[in-house]
Amino acid sequence: MCVGCAITAASAATGFRSWLQNHHFGWLTPRRMRSLTVAAMCAAALVSTIGFSGSTPAPAHAGQSATVAHASVPTQQPGR
Repeated sequence: MCVGCAITAASAATGFRSWLQNHHFGWLTPRRMRSLTVAAMCAAALVSTIGFSGSTPAPAHAGQSATVAHASVPTQQPGR
């Protein structure tokens, strides 16, 4: 997990909570707000750790040894 991804996800969850709080929804009691905050932070943590791998997959030929990969390159004869 990349720290930048975790910080971004936590910031998004905090922004979502602030947005909910500022809209003064009638059904949003303090207990529900607390539950939504916990759920948003848990979702952010899961998405940042499981949802994003943080690395690029290796190319298909990366598993070959250097000798095999070098042997497939044609050599140039000197003097030509």
